[in-house]
Amino acid sequence: MMKRNKLMLLTLSMMLLIPLLTACGGEAKQNEQERTLRIGVLYGGGDEQHIRQEYTDIFEYMNGNISIEIVPAVDTSEYNYSDSAGPDPTEEMRKLLTGANPVDVAIVDSDSFQQYVRDGQFKQLDALIQKDGFDTSDIIPSVMDTIKMMGDGNIYGLAPTFSSKALYYNKTLFQKAGVELPTDSMTWDEAFELARRVANGEGKDRTYGFSFDQYRWGTAFYGVADYAAPLQLRTYDDKAEKMAINTPQWEKVYDTIAKLSQDNIMPGRKDDDNGGSLGEGRYNPLEHDLFLSGKVAMMMNYYSYTSELFDISKNAGKIKNYQMPEWDVVTIPHHPEAPGISSGMRFDSIMAINTQAQNPDDAWQFVQFINGEDWAKIKSRSTYELVTRKSFIKPKEGMNYNIQSFYAMKPAPGIPAEEKLHQKYRNLWIVKNSAEELFKKRIEGKLTTADMLKQWETKGNQLLPMIKKNPNKSIFGDEAVQKAVYGD
Repeated sequence: MMKRNKLMLLTLSMMLLIPLLTACGGEAKQNEQERTLRIGVLYGGGDEQHIRQEYTDIFEYMNGNISIEIVPAVDTSEYNYSDSAGPDPTEEMRKLLTGANPVDVAIVDSDSFQQYVRDGQFKQLDALIQKDGFDTSDIIPSVMDTIKMMGDGNIYGLAPTFSSKALYYNKTLFQKAGVELPTDSMTWDEAFELARRVANGEGKDRTYGFSFDQYRWGTAFYGVADYAAPLQLRTYDDKAEKMAINTPQWEKVYDTIAKLSQDNIMPGRKDDDNGGSLGEGRYNPLEHDLFLSGKVAMMMNYYSYTSELFDISKNAGKIKNYQMPEWDVVTIPHHPEAPGISSGMRFDSIMAINTQAQNPDDAWQFVQFINGEDWAKIKSRSTYELVTRKSFIKPKEGMNYNIQSFYAMKPAPGIPAEEKLHQKYRNLWIVKNSAEELFKKRIEGKLTTADMLKQWETKGNQLLPMIKKNPNKSIFGDEAVQKAVYGD
C-alpha cells in the first residue's frame, strides 16, 4: 500500500513537471536556433580575414548559434585593374541598408556615419543602452562627445577603437640645446617657437625643430591640412564651382608653414642636403625616418608609431653606431581660436544598427560586445589603434610615455558641405594637390604667399568644371587636366 502511494505521488509530480520541462525546452530550442547576422562594411572582397580576426571570430565563438556574413559595399578587387575609381562606397552602403536583404549592422567611418544618421538610416541606441544598463562611463569623454555631436546629441553608433595623433619629441635634442621640453596644451605659436630654438646645425648635421611626419622625403605642404583643420576653412564653395582659398585666413596659414620650411625649421627646403647615413653606405631601416635618426626634435604621428619605437628599442643594439633617442609625447598643439581641438583623432570603425535590420536583437548584442569591457581588455594588447575604454589604455609593456596625450584633445569637426562634395566628386583631390608646386616656389622665395593663393585660385577654377564633368573616372592623366595643374 505504501509503495503504491509513493508511486502515485511520483507519477503526479512528473505530470506537473512535464509542462514546465516542455516550456523550458521550447525556450532553449528557440534560443539555440541558428541565425545569421549580416554586417556591412564599406570596403572588402576576397579576403575578409582582417574584419573577422578583429571583430567577428570571437563573437561567433561565444555565440555558436549565430553565423556572421560580411557584406562589402564595394568589392575593391573588381577595380584593381580599372581606370575607374569605382562606385561611391557611401552610396553602395546605402543600398545595403535599404535593399531587399538589408544588413543588420554597418561598420563605417565617421564621414559616412554622419550622413546615414542625418538620413535616418541608423537606429538610436540611447534607449537600448539605458534598458540593458550598458556602461558607457568608461568610454573616453572626447569619444562619447564626438559620437553624440555627430548624432545631434544622441547616440546612433559606438566605436570600439580610434586612431589619434600626438606630438612626439626627442628629449635628448632638447636637453643638448638647453631648451625646455614641450608640454601638453601648447598653442601652435608656442610649439613653433620651441622648434626654432631647438633646431640646430647645417647641411648633413642639421636637426629640424618640427615635422608633420617622420619621412625624410615628405613635404610640409601635406601637413597644412592637419594644422588648419580646427579652423574650419573652406577650399571651395558649396557647389564646387568656385575656389574659396584666396582669403586672409588661408594666407596666414600657408605663410606660417612656408616660413618654417624656408628657415629650415622643418623639412622642405630645396637646397637642403640633410641626407646623412647612419650605416656607412649600408642599408639602414632608420635612414629615412627623421625622428628615429635623431634629425627632428618634434614630430606629429599616430599612436601606431609607438609600435615602431617599441620594435626599434628591442633591436637598437643590432644597428651599428645607433643610439635610440629618449622620447615622450604631448598633446597636438591647438589654435587659440579653437582651444582644446586638434585634427589628430579619427574613427574608422563606428558600429551602428540598421533601422531596417532583420535581426536587430543579435545586432545590438554584437554592438554591445565589441564595445564592451571584455573585448577592450583583449584587444588593448594587440590592436594598432587605441581602444575607447579608458581603463584598458596603457603604454606598451616595458614602455613609459604620456599616453593620455593621445586622447586629451577633442577632434576637429569636419565640414559637412565639403565632405559631401568629396564623396560626390572624388577627383577633387586633384584641386588640392595642384598647389604643391606653387607651395615649393613659395618656400624657394619665387612667389609670395598672396601670389601663390591667387595662382592656386586660377588653377582650381579651371579644374573644378573638368572634375564635375568626370566625378569618378580617373582623369589625372588627361591633357587638359595636366595643363591646368602644371601649366604649359
